[in-house]
Amino acid sequence: MISRFLLLMALSCCVCGTLVVNVAHTSYQAEENQDVTLEWTFTPKQLVYVFCDKLTNNKNPVLFHLHEGVEISESQDEEFSGRVQFDKDVLREGRIRLHVSSLRTEDSGWYRCKVKSNSGVSLDQCHLTVTAAVHEPESQRPILRPEPEDPTPVLTGFIIGMMIWIMYSEQVRA
Repeated sequence: MISRFLLLMALSCCVCGTLVVNVAHTSYQAEENQDVTLEWTFTPKQLVYVFCDKLTNNKNPVLFHLHEGVEISESQDEEFSGRVQFDKDVLREGRIRLHVSSLRTEDSGWYRCKVKSNSGVSLDQCHLTVTAAVHEPESQRPILRPEPEDPTPVLTGFIIGMMIWIMYSEQVRA
């Protein structure tokens, strides 16, 4: 009797499965004003809820919120407003892809994505490092000036032309 019960439990776990979320990369690096795409994968199930945020000491600003297939844009933190796009085409494949544009150095930190389905809840996180853009100060940039023209070809042509003219003039006089 116990062995049948254990077999039934093992089979039900295989059939139902559990939800597992994994981050595609544990670490991302970019320069300010560039864009980055954060990506998580999950076991495709009937999704109820997707919630992605940035982990901070004070509050956790929301990047993206999806509830029962509908994006809840009102919950997005103004810090990310207009800078986060969600790729809904890959959701059916078991991927969450968030494209963050116009990065700022203060965007550096830990990002988490939590997924809830009919078979459970799972989350994973990644770290984003945004470095300051490197710009050369005006005083250190090389000043490009046009090279002065080499007068040698012009003078050589002039001298050869004069010699031909003199020789021609002498032949005409003779």
